[in-house]
Amino acid sequence: MFKTRKPALSFYSIAVLTCIALINGCATGSVSGSGYNPTTLTNQIDQAAIDDANIKRVVIADINLGTPSRKYLQKREKDVDLLIAQALTNHGWEVVSSRDFSQRWRNAVSMFGNPVDPTTGRVNNATFSRIVQTVRDQIMESSNIDALIFTDLLEKDVYFAQGVNRVARWDGVSRKPPTQGAGDGVSVNFNWGAPVAATTLRISIFDADLKLIFNGEGGVALNEAVDVRSGTGFVRRREILGNDNHIKEGIALALHPLVPMSNWPGNPD
Repeated sequence: MFKTRKPALSFYSIAVLTCIALINGCATGSVSGSGYNPTTLTNQIDQAAIDDANIKRVVIADINLGTPSRKYLQKREKDVDLLIAQALTNHGWEVVSSRDFSQRWRNAVSMFGNPVDPTTGRVNNATFSRIVQTVRDQIMESSNIDALIFTDLLEKDVYFAQGVNRVARWDGVSRKPPTQGAGDGVSVNFNWGAPVAATTLRISIFDADLKLIFNGEGGVALNEAVDVRSGTGFVRRREILGNDNHIKEGIALALHPLVPMSNWPGNPD
């Protein structure tokens, strides 16, 4: 059950998460075999704190910990959260409905104001912290929740490796360039060195005292495809995050080692 202590949400931790995302935003790595991917991130875990929390029941927040995801990624947020809930359930945790959290969040926003600037997307950390603590205190009265989980869909720039076999590697995954449109392919002047938008999943878990006890990231999918109609550049994919297997791979990467991933690609040969 959530305890009565009310320390402030560690926005130093949130700032660290933001820096990690920026630092790793352009990581690609070189092509290597045997499943090893040098872009695989080492997730942060406080195992002692997790053991002390004795986590049994959790809720997945339906808002981001940081800046809201791009609008075209928001369309798939609920589907991604359902797959995360499935993975955590298989891990032995009970994932309760976020309905109570959502209602209390809306009520708190009406009291304290929206922590997200709708124009810039920037988050007011002080307001966000106040709302989270208020919601946490209220949930204590109705649910035995041991942890609060935030799931963010981040967009990063990645690059295709040079050579015959084009592949983009980031945050533990390898993806070949998808194509879109009807055409004959790409021109000889196609700029394969241009950045391509891609999605990474970040999972952040806070205990009952709003202490960050786990933070993990895993690459998911490319948001852009080769436009074979023009053959000269990349365009946004019509169906983004449409491959559940890619999403499950990103979830497995983002939850490791909390939920151990078989054949984790972070182990070198």
